[in-house]
Amino acid sequence: MKIGEEYNLIIEKLSSTGMGLAKIDGFVIFVENVCPQDKVKVRITKINKNYAFAQISEMLVPSEYRTEPFCPMQKVCGACQLQFIDYDYQLEIKRQITEDAMRKIGGLDVDIPLPIASPEIRNYRHKIQYPISQTKNSKRILAGYYKPQSHEIVNIKYCPIQPEICDKIIEFIRENAQSFGISGYSEQSHCGILRHVVIRSSSTNKKNLVTLVVNLKKTSDDLKNFANAIYDAFEEVSGVCVNFNSAKTNVIMGNNTKCIYGNEYIEEKILDKIFLIGAQTFFQVNPKSAENIFKYVKNYINTNFKKPIVLDAYAGISAFGICVSDVAGQVVSIEENLKSVELAKQCSSLNHVDNIEIHGGDAGEFFAIEKRKFDVIILDPPRKGCTRQSLDEAYRLCVNTIVYVSCNPATLARDLKYLKQKGCRIESIQPFDMFCHTYHIENVAIIKI
Repeated sequence: MKIGEEYNLIIEKLSSTGMGLAKIDGFVIFVENVCPQDKVKVRITKINKNYAFAQISEMLVPSEYRTEPFCPMQKVCGACQLQFIDYDYQLEIKRQITEDAMRKIGGLDVDIPLPIASPEIRNYRHKIQYPISQTKNSKRILAGYYKPQSHEIVNIKYCPIQPEICDKIIEFIRENAQSFGISGYSEQSHCGILRHVVIRSSSTNKKNLVTLVVNLKKTSDDLKNFANAIYDAFEEVSGVCVNFNSAKTNVIMGNNTKCIYGNEYIEEKILDKIFLIGAQTFFQVNPKSAENIFKYVKNYINTNFKKPIVLDAYAGISAFGICVSDVAGQVVSIEENLKSVELAKQCSSLNHVDNIEIHGGDAGEFFAIEKRKFDVIILDPPRKGCTRQSLDEAYRLCVNTIVYVSCNPATLARDLKYLKQKGCRIESIQPFDMFCHTYHIENVAIIKI
């Protein structure tokens, strides 16, 4: 096999990163932008010791699961990698991705059910974050997602996976920023003011919180005037914030956010509970699918326990803790982000939850000094999963069930393997489609001590 050689292949399945997988005499070939059962002619572009990469040079026989993407930008925008695949079959692909991770990484011989489908597969994404730049000659402002495997912005004027109002707000910013002296940011030169626009959009009352991420250390008069113009232009905008990020980094937001006009939060309702979501608050981007997860966890606890003591770890604004408080005797919440801790306290008061105890600090460190035992521990860590210390302490503190919520099948499989080695039993794993038309998948694992 040599670079540039062409082969006819049949795509067997998709990898955990959405790449098509095929084989030549047992040697793995990864191909972009393909669907299982596609028959394609490919050209080899890169060869490694155990696998190679290839690009399609000709579609010979398309898979029966292919469909026309509903977004005209799908081929050039990197946000919806699977939109050209029938949605029902996307669920099967994600089931396979989860099952492969459990078997190959976790060593778990488990049958994974189909993911619970998202209630909405268009206009479902209620958090958007667009990088901003401007053209070299005309200085035209560009806003959109990056092309796959690049930092070249696709200038998106219509995105069907987010609320329509977000397109209108972004267009207003794109068309009016320069008239207020607001330039687009350049990664190469670290010049320009506006780096990102982040919008949190409520599925409950349709209000929007707009955050301008700027390459500044303090608010300028031009920026205040621009924020005021955005606020005045849309009755759907409940607040405009500014986030200061002058560091040479790929991290989207800095640590300092200031509300310039209006409210600093939007409201979202999950299982009849109201949550306040700020510019830097973690909350699921797909509220309707998130509600399915909260309902699943709450129903499991209610069916299997009578007023248990519940620990909500990596709690964020204590969304899980507040949602299950109705069926719990007591909830203890731990979160290291102190802004989220304060917001969790406001949310618990807003919902008249009086059986929750909210703590700020690192989950692993909290576990290590905690003496109480818990009937149920809910783990909802970031994408990198839990540390071994956290798993050890969760195992020590839990007397019955760990509910592990994960957005990464690979780290979930790794952590389940470790818990199984400690003597735990994996009762079930249920996927949920939180990120429609992408290869990402959320899972809820029930683990018995």
